[in-house]
Amino acid sequence: MEIEIKFRVNLEEIRKKIESLGAKFEGEEIQEDLYFILPSRRLLRIRRIVNLNEVILGYKDIKDDRNEEFDEIEVKVEDFEKMRIILKRLGFKEDVWIRKHRYVYKLGDVTFELNRVEKLGDFLDIEIIADNIQEAKNRIWEIARALGLSETDVEPRLYQEMIRELPKYVQKK
Repeated sequence: MEIEIKFRVNLEEIRKKIESLGAKFEGEEIQEDLYFILPSRRLLRIRRIVNLNEVILGYKDIKDDRNEEFDEIEVKVEDFEKMRIILKRLGFKEDVWIRKHRYVYKLGDVTFELNRVEKLGDFLDIEIIADNIQEAKNRIWEIARALGLSETDVEPRLYQEMIRELPKYVQKK
């Protein structure tokens, strides 16, 4: 199970704090995510990692009301546009695009995904893959407090929800 809590942050400030914890920089990704319309609590996307020339098809079941617990399946695919066509021919309708610049750090089994999301701002996802959900959340909160983050910094909405709420937002196809 993927346990992840998302916080609104200042990218440069939080990056220094993450590094001060001893987290190691793993790399950066320029991501373009195309989400498809599915019933509530389920996500289907094709992710193009532009700078790494990778494409990933991902499906998530959201297991809680705060968007913190996910059962996720991902697979690399060869061609973004062909995968897009296949999904559309299967009847899936495109929903929203999310574009972000991601910086990934690791500290043991904890992953820090520092995201600058186009039109939305800066966010930090602190993520642990674990079977014990409460233990993972406790560990995430221990780290979050060490970074100076609190409950008021949590952003429980999904990126696609935030994009849909923007005034005059026009999707780029």
